[in-house]
Amino acid sequence: MALNHIHNTAVRSASGQTLPVIDPATGEVYDTIERSNAADIDAAVRAARECYEGTWARTTAAERGRLLMKLSRLVAEHADELAAIEQRDCGKPVAQAKADALALVRYFEFYAGAGDKLHGDTIPYLDGYSVLTWREPHGVTGHVVPWNYPMQIFGRCVGGALAAGNVCVVKPSEDACLSLLRVAELAVEAGFPAGCINIVTGYGHEVGDALARHPGVDHISFTGSPRVGTLIQQAAAERHCPVTLELGGKGPQIVFADADIDAALPFIVNAIVQNSGQTCSAGSRLLVERSLYEPLLERLGQRFTELRAGPPAMNLDLGPLIRQSQMERVQGFLAQAEADGIATVAQGRVAPEAASTGYYAAPTLLRDVPVDHRLAQEEVFGPVLSAMAFDDEDHAVRIANATPFGLVAGVWTRDGGRQFRMAKRVRAGQVFINNYGAGGGVELPFGGVKSSGHGREKGFEALYGFTVLKTIAIKHG
Repeated sequence: MALNHIHNTAVRSASGQTLPVIDPATGEVYDTIERSNAADIDAAVRAARECYEGTWARTTAAERGRLLMKLSRLVAEHADELAAIEQRDCGKPVAQAKADALALVRYFEFYAGAGDKLHGDTIPYLDGYSVLTWREPHGVTGHVVPWNYPMQIFGRCVGGALAAGNVCVVKPSEDACLSLLRVAELAVEAGFPAGCINIVTGYGHEVGDALARHPGVDHISFTGSPRVGTLIQQAAAERHCPVTLELGGKGPQIVFADADIDAALPFIVNAIVQNSGQTCSAGSRLLVERSLYEPLLERLGQRFTELRAGPPAMNLDLGPLIRQSQMERVQGFLAQAEADGIATVAQGRVAPEAASTGYYAAPTLLRDVPVDHRLAQEEVFGPVLSAMAFDDEDHAVRIANATPFGLVAGVWTRDGGRQFRMAKRVRAGQVFINNYGAGGGVELPFGGVKSSGHGREKGFEALYGFTVLKTIAIKHG
């Protein structure tokens, strides 16, 4: 039984109820977590406020950095253990789960060195005045962490918040929270004071809603769907609480005829099968210049037929989806594609070793998907790549920008001028030229435009969102 983590203590929920933890590779229940409610959130927020006012607000940035570095080292020492937890909880292949644990190490390492570099400015003003600014933490920050990358997203939001001087209350997804509860235990071992990091598990409509509405929470970071992001934002708006939102995407991979196809192909494939396509920044739309369209689809189709989904321990190209409802969602998109006459170029396979009760989806490449079709407009959140042709730069830009989202885009071309033109014209928070994802990029600010949200996490830019700028004007004659 996995318990809540409040005030550096493992505690039962106020309800006394639990939720099942299901292995997505088999569909079997293997543990339980607490089904918490507003009373548990209140206890966590009170513990966080006590820590902030009693200890953390007077902890220097250098000391916060030392604690984050200690935690980074402990996570590194326990990386295999954490990866094993994530592997079973989320269905991630071995390599992906280990990569997530090491990314968490890097997040804590980066923010350990960043907190004491957060400086203010002096501003030239009227004669007889000295004006300066400094940055102050919000205080208690709330974090709603999704199930697709629990460790990575915990690292990017909680790491940045702690470095900036905040204390944290975290609501992880009910589908994937065990690794974060273990990290909280490691934080105690690292020396973080009681109440600095609190984790409360349960349903979003019970625990997440209570966190967004709690008057003691000073800032909220949310990663998830646009629908839930709207609810979080509305709840927070009732008390004018600032919110950082990362709400998904429909990333275009834009491939021009002069692109280096040998270099592009592995990126295009990985960007849709990584984490079984359950990635907000997935490259789920493939836009190809018409003269290259058929040759590229032929080569890409060959690669798709070689892809395999299977149990995490087999360390194949992809594991299962997170839950049955997500598997049914992907199946529904594919069924609609077939009903609408959208052709399948190629499809991978589910390994025979996979349990029939697991939540698997074969990676699928579709062609000639209409720009206004659901497959080109909505997040499938599964390993489905939709291909479409374009005629020139203007046409490519129109297609790329013709969705409600604007998170990540990729552009493949050797033309230097076109690289910058496309980077400027495509509406996205990140644009990658002749690569996609830049290896994760802990240092690179991440966030979107339009329905992909607002605010930035990752990199130094995140520290600005986790602080408030104060201006001090001194009149000295």
